[in-house]
Amino acid sequence: MYAQMVKSEAADESAEAQAFQARIDAGEKIEPKDWMPAGYRKTLIRQIGQHAHSEIVGQLPEGNWITRAPTLERKAILLAKVQDEAGHGLYLYCAAETLGVSRDELTEMLLDGRMKYSSIFNYPTLTWADMGAVGWLVDGAAIMNQVPLQRTSFGPYSRAMIRVCKEESFHQRQGYDIMMKMAQGTPEQKAMAQNALDRFWYPSLMMFGPSDADSVHSAQSMAWKIKMNTNDELRQKFVDQTVPQAEYLGLTVPDKTLKWNDEKGGYDFAEPDWAEFFEVIKGNGPCNTERLAARNKAWDDGKWVRDGLLAHAEKRNARKVAAE
Repeated sequence: MYAQMVKSEAADESAEAQAFQARIDAGEKIEPKDWMPAGYRKTLIRQIGQHAHSEIVGQLPEGNWITRAPTLERKAILLAKVQDEAGHGLYLYCAAETLGVSRDELTEMLLDGRMKYSSIFNYPTLTWADMGAVGWLVDGAAIMNQVPLQRTSFGPYSRAMIRVCKEESFHQRQGYDIMMKMAQGTPEQKAMAQNALDRFWYPSLMMFGPSDADSVHSAQSMAWKIKMNTNDELRQKFVDQTVPQAEYLGLTVPDKTLKWNDEKGGYDFAEPDWAEFFEVIKGNGPCNTERLAARNKAWDDGKWVRDGLLAHAEKRNARKVAAE
């Protein structure tokens, strides 16, 4: 998913908290003006903020390929996709703002290391086939998590996910279409598609976060229905869905242990290298420095715009007060 390693706050044991939990258990949506435990609010800010940052940072590896896409049609499609990702970030920042945190505060938390974004965006996109792998695998993994989030307990987050999921479905199909064209092309193009699958397979599995045994904060998030499924459940579902798609393309999933298990009705597969995952989360991935440098530059370059808007708002408010 786009929110990894999100720490849940401890549950409140007060009577109000028990009544709150009863509402969640009954399937009610929690709205911004409703009473909520401080831990629920903090966990949501962390999860929605990280999700929003991931959508924005996710534009960087794809935006680099807009001018290099092989046809005008591909350029237009990729441009539309990158615009969608910007919109997803804005929906999510708006949802987070209803919890009492501004998007400027969220951005500052990203830039100073207090918030993260998805580990997947710290891997480079080296060829055009990577645009296919990102759409097919990365957006496919995102959808696997985001579809259940349409039922999450916090109303603004739940409603934002409805539109996001519709657009992410387009992104996943766009990526798969690229991979299909590459796989059906020249031997060199098919090899490029296979190479992209080889490099993005395990980072895509990491998107769901660490194994349930190591994900110590999932239980409370699931009790609050902020999170709807465990990491391992979503990872298994992703593998079961994606392996037949790879076979249809004539590509090979880079896992020699991959095997169908009749007993569980799904594939047995190798776990990602979790040591690598935690290194990337710590900021030591292939593109961590580059991604954060880009976000810092955008923040610094946009300061004059923010200052101008604030000055305009202050003048408008001053005129309004004077008129009254």
